[in-house]
Amino acid sequence: MKVTTKGQVTIPQHIRRHLGVEPHAEVEFRIENGVVLVEKASSQEGGKAVKSKFEAYRGSRSQNLSTKEWLEATRG
Repeated sequence: MKVTTKGQVTIPQHIRRHLGVEPHAEVEFRIENGVVLVEKASSQEGGKAVKSKFEAYRGSRSQNLSTKEWLEATRG
């Protein structure tokens, strides 16, 4: 397996399937006893569920504004 000039490698398909890693998924690397381990990234950090960058905004829009009014207000 070759490493690209950007430091990238392709994870073989059978390993991706075994880990349940889909395209655009996050993986974690760590070194233990001189061996590099790769695993599917946890969806939790410190016991708290990690929200997507969009999920944090869910429900934050005032209910008394229309979408058009809200877009006009936020885009100035």
